[in-house]
Amino acid sequence: MPVFAWEGRTNQGQVKKGTIEAPNEAAVMMQLRGQMIAPMSVKEKFGSKEINLPGGNPSTRDLVVFTRQFATMIDAGLPLVQCLEIQAEQQENKKFREILAKVKNEVEQGKTFADALEGHPALFDELYTNLVRAGEIGGVLDTILNRLAVYLEKADSLRRKVKGAMVYPTSVMTVAIGVVVLLLVKVIPVFEKMFLDFGGTLPAPTQVVIGISHWLQAYVIYIIAGTAALFFAYGQARKRSPGFRYKTDAMYLKTPVFGPLLKKVAVARFSRTFSTMLSSGVPILDALDICAKTSGNRVIEESLMHAKTGISAGKTVAEPLKGSKVFPGMVVQMIAVGEQTGAMDAMLSKLADFYDDEVDAGVAALTSLLEPLLMVFLGGTIGTILIAMYLPIFKIAETIQ
Repeated sequence: MPVFAWEGRTNQGQVKKGTIEAPNEAAVMMQLRGQMIAPMSVKEKFGSKEINLPGGNPSTRDLVVFTRQFATMIDAGLPLVQCLEIQAEQQENKKFREILAKVKNEVEQGKTFADALEGHPALFDELYTNLVRAGEIGGVLDTILNRLAVYLEKADSLRRKVKGAMVYPTSVMTVAIGVVVLLLVKVIPVFEKMFLDFGGTLPAPTQVVIGISHWLQAYVIYIIAGTAALFFAYGQARKRSPGFRYKTDAMYLKTPVFGPLLKKVAVARFSRTFSTMLSSGVPILDALDICAKTSGNRVIEESLMHAKTGISAGKTVAEPLKGSKVFPGMVVQMIAVGEQTGAMDAMLSKLADFYDDEVDAGVAALTSLLEPLLMVFLGGTIGTILIAMYLPIFKIAETIQ
């Protein structure tokens, strides 16, 4: 994704500069307006060395280890620049090493740690930089970094659970489709030649299977190309069209099996992010803004931005969330209780733990449901093809007898 350098003016008249990773200029301007910044100039950064550095992109695990070690070094009283220098020397990932070296140079030139991290949004997102900024201002950078490491670990764990749930059905479906295509393209023509040599009329199921085999042999290249083009067009449409992205995200949340699981994942991510930011001293409106951008779903993002507007108008956090109908009633009630007791960050943390367990249960239930369905599909498809091929053999055997 391209990186854009921007310059804008806040409502107080202060000029700010920075970089944002976004699909296009319009998305950058929309993000800036969401932060109450009037864009003055937005330009794409071409030829960035950060994009093409060797060594591959740093993993979440790399970032977690760096964050934990950095927190320990800050807590031990080492100067910030020295911490960055040591971390850069220890990094095995070349790209990560280069980024940390750049951050160190920028800090030496007078930038704050958070401002230096903002120049590398592909690795240090808005959540990370805002928490670091809160830690710098409050003088509790080591505490904030430890919270960040915990957040990153749990967020990565949640992400891996969802991906893991999709690996098994995707693998089985890929193997099933591959086996069926192989049978139809390579095996069926051999049987067809044998049946033609014996002559006679083939049973109806066999004729259907042979017809499908002929069609697949004639159009298999076009089918593969068309499927690839369809997936590419879908990805581009989601990337470039906010309206299309919103409609597809809404559709995902309403799907019978996957929708409830996706909603639980979104609630867990929101609760964890919001809790981490509030406990770290980030203002509630800024925290909601970042939660919206990191939600991963446009419907949820719009609900959170609506909540932010409502809070700006004097409402509580729970009121606009209740009206959105995206968040379950229990979530809204617990947030309301957290507001009344002044312990909303602790309440959100408990919510995140609860929905993490719900995601575990949902993934297990989904796997249990998909396993028999996939086996029935695989066995039924291959079994039908085999029976269709054996019917003429039985007929030939009867003729010979």
